[in-house]
Amino acid sequence: MKRLATLFFGPCVLAAGCSNNSTGPSQTTTSTFTVALTAASETPPTVNADAGATGTAIIVLTVARDSSGSITSATADFQISVAGFPPGTTVTDAHIHNAPVGVAGGVYVATGLTAGELVLTNGGGSVTKNGINVPADKAAAILSNPAGFYFNVHTALNPNGAIRGQLSAPVTY
Repeated sequence: MKRLATLFFGPCVLAAGCSNNSTGPSQTTTSTFTVALTAASETPPTVNADAGATGTAIIVLTVARDSSGSITSATADFQISVAGFPPGTTVTDAHIHNAPVGVAGGVYVATGLTAGELVLTNGGGSVTKNGINVPADKAAAILSNPAGFYFNVHTALNPNGAIRGQLSAPVTY
């Protein structure tokens, strides 16, 4: 009987061990970037009434990967908090740009924030934008070289950006 079991189960184990399951389950990871925003970090530095502004952007990038490790989809959640702006300042936009320190770059990932959505009645405030779609190739680029990207907040007074901060290595889980 032991021989029969070995003859039956041996090939089954071997077949399972030799199986190439390329359609295995996907893996989801979350990377959190905490970005300090200052007027001095803008390119060029902000020197008008918004010069005393600061802020923090917490960007949570969630990616799904296939069994080979390639990113198949990604979303971003943004929590943006700002302070030190003149009372009544209207934030017009905020997003991730692709450029290193000291260089202005094009918009890479928009937050979906609309002009007037964040009015800083007392010079400060916060807003959260969740579930923003990020193309897989853009998510991969950000994760592979965070320092090549920055986040900034635009105001009516500074339509090219009032405060800015460079991304750095995220906390990933």
